[in-house]
Amino acid sequence: MTDQKLKRVRPKKRNRLRTWGIILLVVAVLGAGIYVYRKPLAVMAFDMFLSNHVEKKLQKSYAPLQGEQPKPVVYQTKPFTALLLGVDQRDNEPARSDTMIYSVIRPKENKILLISIPRDTYTEIVGKGKKDKINHAYAFGGEKMSKDTVEAFLGHQAEYYAAINFKGLRDVVDALGGVELPIAKDIVNKDKDHEKFTIKANQPIYNGKDALNYVRYREDSDFNRTKRHQVFLNSMVKRVLQLDQVSKIPELMDIAGANFKTDILPSNLIDLAKQLLTGDNPPQIYSYTIMGEGTRINNIFYDLADKKDVDYAEKLIESWSNPDTTDAQLLLPEKQVIE
Repeated sequence: MTDQKLKRVRPKKRNRLRTWGIILLVVAVLGAGIYVYRKPLAVMAFDMFLSNHVEKKLQKSYAPLQGEQPKPVVYQTKPFTALLLGVDQRDNEPARSDTMIYSVIRPKENKILLISIPRDTYTEIVGKGKKDKINHAYAFGGEKMSKDTVEAFLGHQAEYYAAINFKGLRDVVDALGGVELPIAKDIVNKDKDHEKFTIKANQPIYNGKDALNYVRYREDSDFNRTKRHQVFLNSMVKRVLQLDQVSKIPELMDIAGANFKTDILPSNLIDLAKQLLTGDNPPQIYSYTIMGEGTRINNIFYDLADKKDVDYAEKLIESWSNPDTTDAQLLLPEKQVIE
């Protein structure tokens, strides 16, 4: 009797084991599939639950320049250019664009060129009829005068602009849970005329306050400062690419509404972001900074841009903005290192 019972029980046990084995195999396959297709799944979830919400939020940030008509981004067929502005305003001081970056975006290749112009660069301020620091263009005439001045300085049109308030930058970093920054030794802002702060080195992650101080720090050189801006942008792109940031999109849009302005249509901005962030490879960012020599004019410090650097920047823009330039033919910027 016992033997017969044993014979009846064992097949059932084997069946149960086989069933659990199949379930585990299915779970493993599904898990692998979700991992491999995690970005398409994230995009699908975004399209289903967040797309309309985000577009409405971005309407608050949509600010076409005076006298200009809306321009759709034809990102599927050609590269396009944009002026990126980081605006810093403290207390009752006039706002100035501490970050001025001319960018060329090639969505088909998922590549971005960033050309940084140091804030103290001495140049003609278009619409003001005088020479001054290039970042003063924003104080005189906002995004429009900044865009006109940079176009004249580089000899190339910027099709669009995007401006973020530095305080908004701090809030965005905090909303993302911090950002990684390659800080090998403490950064100490200690000049008697500057705001005092210390950024501790070798932290695994930096909060919004530290990140803001990182891009603001200017007690070494204007060149190093602009390179830090580029490093920060790279770190932000890496952070945003992490899958766990998708759920934070509504919060980021609330922050953007109060601190971000652009003349790129909201629907275009959403489609462009999805294309750049869900490609087979993450966006590749290439950076170049126009160097200059410091001088004093009427006892005011300025950077006199190196003509060779400006000419080289123009060649980079020509190469990257030409839709006929193949990926293999792209002129890549010479490597520059923070000293």
